[in-house]
Amino acid sequence: MAALLGTIIEWYDYALYGAAAAVVIAPLFFESSAAGGQLAAFATFAVGFVARPLGGVAIGHIGDRFGRRPAMILSVLMMGVATVGIGLLPTEATIGVAAPVLLVFFRLIQGLGAGAELAGAMTVVAEFAPAAKRGLFTSLVLAMPPAGIVLATAAFMGASSVGDEALLGGVGIFVHHRPQRTELCDGRVC
Repeated sequence: MAALLGTIIEWYDYALYGAAAAVVIAPLFFESSAAGGQLAAFATFAVGFVARPLGGVAIGHIGDRFGRRPAMILSVLMMGVATVGIGLLPTEATIGVAAPVLLVFFRLIQGLGAGAELAGAMTVVAEFAPAAKRGLFTSLVLAMPPAGIVLATAAFMGASSVGDEALLGGVGIFVHHRPQRTELCDGRVC
């Protein structure tokens, strides 16, 4: 189950980046030209896909040599660190050309980790699945990328079709109704 969820999350992240590349990434990191920004954003998106097979081979070798667990931990850490790095990356206006360079670096690391995660997930599922259902269980891992892509597309469409005020209003309503009463209230309205 963890391998299936990990695969969904991995592809959710990939598809979300792809959907947001032209709309969000290009203006943030490539302010000089709109067309150049879109081209560079999609090229950065492609870097992750080019790195995937290399990550599968390199970290697969680590899995063969040192065990599946260290390889899976490494791949998940690579994905996590790269994703956080992309999220915290300042814009080109703030740090100049270092922003797109770091974005490409983080996408490369993310691609290496993602390639290893999918290959590792399939291997782990194949090793732990009952012999009679090994094919079914392994095929489920490969059925998860479309689920992640559908979730990312739905999330992006939902976020982009709702205005900023409506989105913030929804967060405000959630935060307003979420707090629980403390012991200091003693049943009074606080």
